[in-house]
Amino acid sequence: MNMTPKEIVSYLDKYVISQKNAKKTIALALRTRYRRMQLDDEMRQEIKPKNILMIGSTGVGKTEISRRLAKMMKVPFIKVEASKYTEVGFVGRDVESMIRDLVVNSISIVKAEQEEKNREKIEDYIINRITEKLVPPLPAGASESKKDDYQRLLEATERRVESGEMDDKIIEIELESNMTIEFNDTNLPPEMAKVQESFSKVFSTLNKEENKKEVTVKDAKILLRQEASAKLLDMNSVTAEALRRAENGGIIFLDEIDKIALSEKSQARNDPSKEGVQRDLLPIVEGSSVSTKYGTINTDHILFIAAGAFHVSKPSDLIPELQGRFPLRVELEALTEETLYAILTQTENSLLKQYEALLGVEGMKLTFEDDAVRAIAKLSHRANETAEDIGARRLHTVLERILEDISFNADEYKDQEFVVTKELVHEKLDEVVEDDDLARYIL
Repeated sequence: MNMTPKEIVSYLDKYVISQKNAKKTIALALRTRYRRMQLDDEMRQEIKPKNILMIGSTGVGKTEISRRLAKMMKVPFIKVEASKYTEVGFVGRDVESMIRDLVVNSISIVKAEQEEKNREKIEDYIINRITEKLVPPLPAGASESKKDDYQRLLEATERRVESGEMDDKIIEIELESNMTIEFNDTNLPPEMAKVQESFSKVFSTLNKEENKKEVTVKDAKILLRQEASAKLLDMNSVTAEALRRAENGGIIFLDEIDKIALSEKSQARNDPSKEGVQRDLLPIVEGSSVSTKYGTINTDHILFIAAGAFHVSKPSDLIPELQGRFPLRVELEALTEETLYAILTQTENSLLKQYEALLGVEGMKLTFEDDAVRAIAKLSHRANETAEDIGARRLHTVLERILEDISFNADEYKDQEFVVTKELVHEKLDEVVEDDDLARYIL
């Protein structure tokens, strides 16, 4: 991914308002990955990623930044919640499963790229398989004229299948047994996953009759795609490339890391599971080898971006060894009234645009006066101050409260324009925002 830090920040600016420091730090970290890959092998091995710890209240943009990064980047990327993992020996997911998730994601990316490169071959395979079912083969010893007629019929049928004319026709297809099931349970140890897949192949071979399906041509095109990919792609090279990308360019966004920190005030100070998860994370973040069913992956050069609100605990409540694995710290700013206004008006596909598009389906035109938008931002900010501060997520609740009746009666406004005014906003929200108890439950 050859994007300069400025280009990365510019892309994130379309979707995340403010938080310049966080964007700058992440942009530099991503660019450093690219720079490292251009160096010779000896120097490349010496340069370790500088893991990042993002600190900020809920709803200020931590998860949104990660979500947008996932869309923008063509490197293996997963977002996981630290609170989902448990120490080895406890029931739950072990931390190594996040590395297996990353490998699965990497394989999906490489496989999609290879499928795109071989798109014509895959389409031809699918069309040929369906055409074979629609046009029975000629009997042995057919005359030359019959063979010519048959060839013309085949070509005509292929064109009709490709154009979609035959989509509603029912055909019987037989899916190859080893294509029917693929296990990607990353919480299973690699050895058990392989055993499970082996049993799956044995049983699917014994029950070959069950792999015959009567489906429409349209559905057959979808069902045969996996079979075509498996036959035409070299999965060994796909797996090798995926492991290489995961090792050298993989990024794991570790959300809610504050939930495994143990504050001095916490009654669970001696909770072995939380501290155990931190200890289990240490070797993975620092660099170790993790076994997956696709092969062993080294985590030395995987970039970890951790994030947490740290309301109850603080970064120093993490065990010292783990703190040292996240040398870059960035604190995200709380959202002001002006920031909330900018989120509603300046972001691409903002909430206001989403509601306008949704109600546009009903044939009504929804518009917001500028004063109304400012009132929404002001009242949302006040609700965040009086109740729990949930950042930009407050806008979802506030807008739903304002537009609930309009949305319910949208059919009555067909071919009409409905303008959301400042007065309507205050009418719907003033009573709720002013009453602390109501605000806590409704907003």
